[in-house]
Amino acid sequence: MLDSINIGVSGLLGYQQGLRTIANNTANLNTPGYKSSTLQFTDLFYSNSNSGGRTTQLGYGLDTAGTRLDFSQGDLRQTGNDFDLAVDGEGLFVLKDDQGQRRYTRAGQFGFDGEGVLVSRIDGSKVMGLDSAGRSVEITLDGVRVSPGKATSLARLTGNLSSTGTEQTVSPVKVFDASGQEHALSVKFTNTNATAAGSWKVEVFDGATLVGTSQVVFVDGEPTPATSKLTFSYAPAGGTAQSLTLDLSADVTSFASGNLSTLAMTSQDGYAPGSLTKVTFDAAGTLVATYSNGQTVKGSRLALGRFESLDAVEALGGGEFREASGIPWTVGSAGDAGFGPLRAGMLEISNVDLSREFSSLVVMQRGYQASSQVISTANDMLQELFGMKHK
Repeated sequence: MLDSINIGVSGLLGYQQGLRTIANNTANLNTPGYKSSTLQFTDLFYSNSNSGGRTTQLGYGLDTAGTRLDFSQGDLRQTGNDFDLAVDGEGLFVLKDDQGQRRYTRAGQFGFDGEGVLVSRIDGSKVMGLDSAGRSVEITLDGVRVSPGKATSLARLTGNLSSTGTEQTVSPVKVFDASGQEHALSVKFTNTNATAAGSWKVEVFDGATLVGTSQVVFVDGEPTPATSKLTFSYAPAGGTAQSLTLDLSADVTSFASGNLSTLAMTSQDGYAPGSLTKVTFDAAGTLVATYSNGQTVKGSRLALGRFESLDAVEALGGGEFREASGIPWTVGSAGDAGFGPLRAGMLEISNVDLSREFSSLVVMQRGYQASSQVISTANDMLQELFGMKHK
């Protein structure tokens, strides 16, 4: 009977731990990146006795074999914060704490600190990335805070230059110098068909200053390959000389249309300096910086970790995990080698299944009641035995 009481106590202790596991799961129902766990039950050892050729096995109660993490993906919830990140598939974000220890998490609640380093908003751990050589680096805004200006090297013109016209001026042709300063040039086309069939004199002006002269020749209404791109040396006032090419190779024609010409500048590859206006991450986990001048620049790429066995995972709290049992994790990037793509502006919520937890809660309650009833019954039997002694 004393053994029965001990067995009943083992049941109470086991179901008490089961209840605690369920309570922890339920309490973290809305915790981003939380992974639920399940307590594993097992029976205790048995004693064997042999009497009359029959073997009797008697157990010693209930034991627990630790908890098992459930790494199934939780739902992804929109937050509107560009620095909230979620992995849609395999992979955990890689963090580095103040002691330089590597941690992993599915809770992508990140932000840039005062020094421009991407950190976890939970504990300030640094979010790690990979450079072009695959080395582990911090994700930082250094080098992407401003976009320097770029001098124009190519300006494209499109339209029809009337072959029966005598003169056509395209203005303004906006270009940028090396310092990002904008200049409005003009390009004057003068018909020299009388000198050479289909030819036009091309002059580029900066205000009243002649920048350079060249020639374009049309055959059957199309510029010849040798004259479809005209290169000039342009030195703005107070600036350094730069090479400037007028591209007439695509969608420029010269057909008869009276004196009406539609030739105009459509694009150029220079731009003014710009300041940082937005930072986000693309599906590959690459930092994308957007500037006021319309330019975008890509920076470091977020690192992701993946384990092959749950034996390699140890939960630390705070939604973080670390390598366990000396089993290394695989590190890579979103969208590569089995890692899932990244979703910016979203968070993965807890994967706790409330209906399953409530069902388990009923099972734990019934097990606890049954174990307590075993203890109560064994106690009644002992009381009866003591009563027999006094009779």
